[in-house]
Amino acid sequence: MRTQLRLTRDGDTFVARLAPSQMAAMFEALSYLHGYGDTQLALLVGAGRKDVDALLERLAGPHAQSRDLWLTDRELHMAHSALVAAPTMFLVPGGAFAEEPFHIRLGFYRENFDALAHAIVQAAAQM
Repeated sequence: MRTQLRLTRDGDTFVARLAPSQMAAMFEALSYLHGYGDTQLALLVGAGRKDVDALLERLAGPHAQSRDLWLTDRELHMAHSALVAAPTMFLVPGGAFAEEPFHIRLGFYRENFDALAHAIVQAAAQM
């Protein structure tokens, strides 16, 4: 998975240049959290189901090549929050991370989500 991300501004929105794997990771993180209740979803990603649905629709693949995705600051926050929050749903009693169930369900390793979440923050900081 490509671990770097480029963000530019287009008025009030961000333009993110995303590789297919990056879009898939964001989609998987958001779609997994979508299964939680409305209150939990709002807490996890800072948005309601309607907003999450709209972003999921835009992230849905398959994607064969990198493309630009226009995101509001709220949508970028939702994607970042989902990447950070999804792994926490795979903690077992005692707080250990269950890597295998995470990888089976989401198709990525935790470090992929961590690296992409970090790349979003780094790209925003460089603007």
